[in-house]
Amino acid sequence: MSDQKFEQWALIELFGHQRIAGRVSELTIGGASLVRVDVPAIDATEDEMALQPFTKAFGASAIYAITFLDEAASRLYARQLRVQPINTWELKRALQSLPAGHSSQSQLGLDDDEPPHF
Repeated sequence: MSDQKFEQWALIELFGHQRIAGRVSELTIGGASLVRVDVPAIDATEDEMALQPFTKAFGASAIYAITFLDEAASRLYARQLRVQPINTWELKRALQSLPAGHSSQSQLGLDDDEPPHF
């Protein structure tokens, strides 16, 4: 048995025609083994806002392909894909379903068209 920790930059292709790129490692939660993807920060451009780094974990059954890349290529894919941790319209919909008196969209800065930074 090896004590080496697995870490590699990669492009992960998920069922549902989704892709995510970043630093990939193994993660175990509650005895279940997951694939962890640490997506790097994306700098702002003239046309698009910056995106904060985030981490997502996926079960092996959600993945149909992993392409191992060097760091530069993985960051390039992350910049191109612009995956966000939470879909903004889903968050707005969830907030709208809250009972009156709870956090509103304006308190969380969701009134404008720009997605929030988490």
